[in-house]
Amino acid sequence: MTHARHLLAGESASGYSRDMNTTKRTFVLGLLLPLLIGTDLFGDDLFGDDLMLNLRTRTVGDREPRLEEATWKAENTALVICDMWDDHWCKSAARRVDQLAPALNATVAAARQQGVLIIHAPSSVVKFYRGSPQRELASAAPLAKPPVPLSTSPRWGTTWCWPDAQREGVLPIDDSDMGCSCSGEKCEIREAWSRQNKLIEIAPEDALTDDGQETFNLLEQRGIDNVILCGVHLNMCVLGRPFGIRQMVRLGKNVALIRDLTDTMYNPERPPGVDHFAGTDLVVEHVEKYWCPTFTSSDITGHRAFVFAADDRAR
Repeated sequence: MTHARHLLAGESASGYSRDMNTTKRTFVLGLLLPLLIGTDLFGDDLFGDDLMLNLRTRTVGDREPRLEEATWKAENTALVICDMWDDHWCKSAARRVDQLAPALNATVAAARQQGVLIIHAPSSVVKFYRGSPQRELASAAPLAKPPVPLSTSPRWGTTWCWPDAQREGVLPIDDSDMGCSCSGEKCEIREAWSRQNKLIEIAPEDALTDDGQETFNLLEQRGIDNVILCGVHLNMCVLGRPFGIRQMVRLGKNVALIRDLTDTMYNPERPPGVDHFAGTDLVVEHVEKYWCPTFTSSDITGHRAFVFAADDRAR
């Protein structure tokens, strides 16, 4: 059974009564038509804006980060949403995803409006979207040969890019217990997810895949060199999935992480013994040192960066 009908529910573009006279209808449509087709009254394109990003990187051994302003053309950029599922086996992780989803959705909407390709990547549940236009868009992209072999190592329902000891240091948090931060008795590990979180819109023009080859096909089909990552969890899937940071960097893409739109699986009872959000910051710093720059959602939305409700650290 296809679930495509859940994705494309639209609303009427017209709210005018049937007895509106022709002159008034023509006048209103004359004002609206340029907006609907993406141009203003003078013919200037409203889409395809440049993204003005404040990229933060770090050098191993330096305590202070380096900031650099960068301009990325929206039409040459994709934004990948990693594993923002509808549920999670860890209850605290599930709560944080529900908190994160509205801010992530607002950022995605702003990026989409500027002309960025949105790729939804809910790993292991893409079958839920079988037959949808977004799924077909990804699977129909022409096969493209990657410059380096894609990872074929399996993990958690997809292929996986494991840590590269020649490139990166050991992760700064101990997630060997799978990182559930619930206090007391830990949650039972299970596959709790069935689809992407409903708070995140999947627009008709978006793509949907959890496959590395399909992701690369989409990027090459559109001449996309820039890839932005957001979603969860940074120390695991955002880094390791076949559409994640490690794979995209290895493919030669310009990669960046939206650092306020992510989270980690980290239990503060494990080393280094900091609170959960400080642990996430440590992994962000790891990414900035070894893999790619980061920026905040403010660079896309113009609004304040997202902060989790329980993160009460002084700022």
